[in-house]
Amino acid sequence: MTATTIWFDMDGTIADLYGVENWLGYIKESNAFPYEKAKPLLRLNALARVLNNLKRKGCKVGIISWLAKNSNTEYDKKVTKAKNKWLKKHLASVHFDEIHIVKYGTPKQMFANTKNDILFDDEKQNRENWTGKAYNVNNILEILKKLKNILDN
Repeated sequence: MTATTIWFDMDGTIADLYGVENWLGYIKESNAFPYEKAKPLLRLNALARVLNNLKRKGCKVGIISWLAKNSNTEYDKKVTKAKNKWLKKHLASVHFDEIHIVKYGTPKQMFANTKNDILFDDEKQNRENWTGKAYNVNNILEILKKLKNILDN
């Protein structure tokens, strides 16, 4: 049986891109600053601890994050680099099994490995189209702790 993968969107889910002052202006200027400076949206040390426990239980962990809308190849490279750097800075102890930083609008469900895969995403349409279980950004830690408790039994 293929292991369940727990997937995370980044912007608006674990990274507060939209909280960076003038974020849209920077993006329209092809400036990756908001992706570099976004603050965490939850206690990432607690998230890392829960994710590493789940990985020990056999789960996988991944990222599916969109690039900027109407971007170009050069800007995509800058944003991809910024997002990877953000993950290394804020979730250094988590070994991600898969990281997909993809064109804006790419259907995220195409990355699901099993019907049991879980997605955390702030975008309602991504959750509705997901083939497994999908959750909004509320209560990420509580949901993951419940999953850990299920796997413990």
